[in-house]
Amino acid sequence: MQIKSAKFVISNTDPAKCPKSDRPEYAFIGRSNVGKSSLINMLTQHKKLAKTSSQPGKTQLINHFVINNEWYLVDLPGYGYAKVMRNQRNKWMGFIREYMLSRKNLYCVMVLIDVRLEPQELDMDFMNWLGVSGIPFAMVFTKADKLGKTQLDKNLAAYRREMLKSWEELPPQFVTSATSEAGKDEILDFIQQINEGNYQ
Repeated sequence: MQIKSAKFVISNTDPAKCPKSDRPEYAFIGRSNVGKSSLINMLTQHKKLAKTSSQPGKTQLINHFVINNEWYLVDLPGYGYAKVMRNQRNKWMGFIREYMLSRKNLYCVMVLIDVRLEPQELDMDFMNWLGVSGIPFAMVFTKADKLGKTQLDKNLAAYRREMLKSWEELPPQFVTSATSEAGKDEILDFIQQINEGNYQ
């Protein structure tokens, strides 16, 4: 897939005010500071589409972008550590859950995971919640350029082992780098296949 246009549509905290559910939708979420905004900007080839920051917790709204006038990319607040009050973080997770459970056109949640870290309880809990809720998701490992191949393979294997403790079948997985653009074509082709009804 070639991204020819990426346009901001709306930001809000009320799932009822999201755009009409008339196009396929893909939501991007992960722990704070996982590199989500950088990855979105890399995928869309727009340096400032999603706001990047060295401070965790920059994204605080449900942000809709329409891609090629065909599908929605949704930038969601991160979970986990952020320099905001606990009740604010709880509020985020409340409207994120409501959004995910109510959007009939949400084809896949892209769960971003920092591949440099060992399996994190927050990530595992969130993916388990998606599974229990029947929401399709993919694991998107970020910052792969920060590791050598041996360590990268070791960390990926650790996540797969951890997932197989509670999952019979692993979700789709992508290894990415916003710096080298690794994983870009694979993610965009994955989205295109789903949009065209060809993904098995």
